[in-house]
Amino acid sequence: MNAPLINDPTSAAKQAGMCPDRLARITPFFQSYVDRKKLAGLSTLVWRKGELAHFDVQGQMDVERGKTLTHDTIFRIYSMSKPITSVAVMMLFEEGRFQLEHEIGRYIPELGDLKVYAGGPARGMAVKSASRQVTIRDLLTHMSGFTYGFMEVHPVDEAYRHFKIGGVDLTTSNLEEFCKLLGRMPLLHNPGEAWSYSVSTDVLGRLVEVVSGMSLFDFFNTRIFQPLGMTDTAFQVSADQMPRFAANYQRDPKTKSFALADDPETGRYARPPVFTSGGGGLVSTQSDYLKFCQMMLRGGTAPDGTRLLSRPTITLMTKNHLPGGQDLEGLAQGAFSETTNAGIGFGLGFAVTVDEAKSQITGPDGTYYWGGAASTIFWIDPSEDLIAILMTQLMPSGAYPLRRQFQQLVYAAIND
Repeated sequence: MNAPLINDPTSAAKQAGMCPDRLARITPFFQSYVDRKKLAGLSTLVWRKGELAHFDVQGQMDVERGKTLTHDTIFRIYSMSKPITSVAVMMLFEEGRFQLEHEIGRYIPELGDLKVYAGGPARGMAVKSASRQVTIRDLLTHMSGFTYGFMEVHPVDEAYRHFKIGGVDLTTSNLEEFCKLLGRMPLLHNPGEAWSYSVSTDVLGRLVEVVSGMSLFDFFNTRIFQPLGMTDTAFQVSADQMPRFAANYQRDPKTKSFALADDPETGRYARPPVFTSGGGGLVSTQSDYLKFCQMMLRGGTAPDGTRLLSRPTITLMTKNHLPGGQDLEGLAQGAFSETTNAGIGFGLGFAVTVDEAKSQITGPDGTYYWGGAASTIFWIDPSEDLIAILMTQLMPSGAYPLRRQFQQLVYAAIND
């Protein structure tokens, strides 16, 4: 809890080098989504130059129970779990436990002899030997050839759905069993040939367990959450936290309004998880995720000086690792979110802007970010010493251009 609040918005904005009047545009802009019943509620936060410049909440966290969204509301962050898992992996990398070019089969034998799709339907598809095996770097960059069942564009996706691989609600297997099952599936393409959003980060979660000898949550909790004071980030919502846990909604494509998709009190987060998904299983708050972003922006240190990562490692993580310096427009297979692929590269766990002009949205080269399936979004802009986070609970993430609009409003308020 302990959500930071702003007592004097005008003074806070000025100290952050931002125009108070322009920053104040954010609230009414997104209030229109609530008023038109496109969103139940949302929270927006802007941190710049060591100052909390904006932190506002609007609407409801649980429409059915009439509960107002608050500054300490707990949200499903889904794929915003991925940067946290990637940080955990790179913490172990810094300890010399593995090299990025190591084949994942060295640590998870079930993934050491993967085949590649060679044609045909999901049932009875042809396969062939991969040109090479999947590396840890392939997993961090989503160049592995794995996929997600929800893509629904390829026979391999269909096979994932049939075997219930990669769903965030998977409750029938732990990470070890998940990797065994995944090892029976063919890759979508050869490793390194294309960018495919996938269960790669869940595999990385298993890597953390194997290399560290700890469960994924224990590693998160002792090595990341406790040092950063992230007390509301976990794979489960406890009974005492439940009153602050938001409902999740699904957009109706016909009415453009929303309907309940996951009741907070009866959904999977009310129970201990079996499958701890490093790719999409965490819940968190604005304040907790801000602490994670601040650690990245500070070059890897916690507020008490505890070092999680070195500055050079963060620099490595937030460079574009796509082959030949390409962007996602040239390499990505299938759509995966509301964000553009043009001018966007991918590092070790984060998307990164490599050509601001090509992306057609304000955000300097070197800005890195990611979002979640329920429309949560964040970005970190080192050149402007800026962090911005938007939390809501609406699926799918591409229902509305929230990230782009939020980005426009934030950068328009810079005033120095």
